[in-house]
Amino acid sequence: MLKKLFAEFFGTFWLVFGGCGSALFAAGVPNTGIGLLGVALAFGLTVLTMVYAVGHISGGHFNPAVSVGLMIGGRFPAKDLIPYIIAQLVGAIAAAGCLYIILNGAGAFSKEGAGAFATNFYDLPGYNNRSFSVGAAFLAEFLLTAFFLIVIMGATDKWANGKFAGIAIGLCLTLIHLISIPITNTSVNPARSTSQALFVGGTALSQLWLFWLAPILGGAVGGAIYKLLLQKDQNA
Repeated sequence: MLKKLFAEFFGTFWLVFGGCGSALFAAGVPNTGIGLLGVALAFGLTVLTMVYAVGHISGGHFNPAVSVGLMIGGRFPAKDLIPYIIAQLVGAIAAAGCLYIILNGAGAFSKEGAGAFATNFYDLPGYNNRSFSVGAAFLAEFLLTAFFLIVIMGATDKWANGKFAGIAIGLCLTLIHLISIPITNTSVNPARSTSQALFVGGTALSQLWLFWLAPILGGAVGGAIYKLLLQKDQNA
């Protein structure tokens, strides 16, 4: 069990460090910055690489909503849920701490504005000065997490070609970010949201409830949909 928790710690650390780090350091570089597409790819690549690196040890969740969805879908034991979530949170917070130290080394850490320190947000003027309502943000996070679970469960089904599961999952997370970075700065992962909000505080912390509730519910629904409506009968 300890190895599984270490795998979840390192996988979630890499997701936050690579995904949020790309947004903080590389997205806005004049002329050569990676932009929205680059950040979306970075998040997808973090999951893709860690699925192959440690997925065989822990299952490669790196996300409390994924753990809940897999539990509802019958792929993960309930007794391991809380330890997994704790390991994911610790990994995410450790990564955010490293990002803070690096960013602060250049005097560039800021708590100002929507999405400061790669936090998630709603009802605030963000990209193109658009402000998405709490309902719009909730629906986006709910739907995208539900589909993420459907892809995860389908790609890792025993009837699927498991060698390509990491690629499908990584590309799905990339697509999710392409859709929702302009809406909420993309969560679909309560650990990722919590780690950044803890360093910013204020509005980021007060809005954190949505980035727990919507992904958790979406993950649970996605897991249930796959189990009840899509999963092939093992006796067939």
